[in-house]
Amino acid sequence: MTLDDLPTPSFVIDTARLEANIARMIARAQVLGVSLRPHGKTPKCAEIGLRLAAGGGLCTSTLLEAERYFAAGVADLFYAVALTPAKAARAAALVAKGADLKCLIDDPGGLQGIAEAARAAGVTLRLLIEVAADDYRSGVTLNGDSLEQLAAAIAAHDGLRLVGVMSYGGASYGLRPSEAAALAEHHRSTLVTAAARLRAAGHEMRIVSFGSTPAVLHAKTLSGVTEVRCGIYAFQDLFQAAIGACEIGDIAGSVLTEVISRQPWNNRFVIDAGGLALSKDRSTAATKCDAGFGRICDAETGALIGDLYVQTTSQELGLVTSLSGATLDMADFPVGRRLRVLPNHADMTAAAYSAYHLINDDGAVTGGLERFNGW
Repeated sequence: MTLDDLPTPSFVIDTARLEANIARMIARAQVLGVSLRPHGKTPKCAEIGLRLAAGGGLCTSTLLEAERYFAAGVADLFYAVALTPAKAARAAALVAKGADLKCLIDDPGGLQGIAEAARAAGVTLRLLIEVAADDYRSGVTLNGDSLEQLAAAIAAHDGLRLVGVMSYGGASYGLRPSEAAALAEHHRSTLVTAAARLRAAGHEMRIVSFGSTPAVLHAKTLSGVTEVRCGIYAFQDLFQAAIGACEIGDIAGSVLTEVISRQPWNNRFVIDAGGLALSKDRSTAATKCDAGFGRICDAETGALIGDLYVQTTSQELGLVTSLSGATLDMADFPVGRRLRVLPNHADMTAAAYSAYHLINDDGAVTGGLERFNGW
């Protein structure tokens, strides 16, 4: 099968690049002396999840991911979104089936309902507390004694057990490598302090968990951290390349599209991949490497074609021109020509598809994989 046999738009994965990205992060974790817990939210695919886990565990952003990865054979799971009473029964059911599932908490308000769900299922739910190291997202501040109070509240409930702390270095996505390294050190120090305070209060701190891909890639040391959580590294994208977390040649996931119309008077052509196929993410706009809605590549080789980019999108259409304003030779882009678009944000773009198509270095299609969307 070739790329010409696939419908457009489709999401394709260069397997050689995928494998190289996976190997690179495994090596990075080994250098830092920490366990790697890959995040399954990027692929949302059983086969890729198994490859990422490589006999270890995974992180998830939805309970559906946790359920599907467990069904595929990954038992060690961390659902890294704050658990609520409404979702607790579903989490407890997964534990009752044998999953080694850890969940997240940063607010005592739902503990009663969560504990009731655990007791009803006859299980113990193991919890990590999210620490707000930089106020980027959620978490408990280390100011005052709210951390110790939350830990004590967890310990007071039968059916709940505190096993660690975590933080998310999401602010690293907007930083230069040196700044990302400084952020990683701040998170490391904050997590180590939080864990020490809770150990001093008599709580188990088996897990000290830190993530994001750029912060882990640029960290100088993660002493005191037990595991790192990274996800986007498997696919990579233009934003990661723009902030120095990868090279454009590392991007494994792209959108197969075709030319459907040409407008030489506007120095542009039209492809059948618009906002729904590429996502409306414009994260590279905040960098020195603004890529519009994606960069254009040769379908077979994956090599960039000049400075072509998707300048704008409607729901189903993308308008392609050159970043520099150079005149396009429309003879090079006949109607029906297959191209690929590298995405700004692989997580967002991949979410538009229910399946992936695997390709080799020559662009030959070697297989397909199901993706699971939803919550």
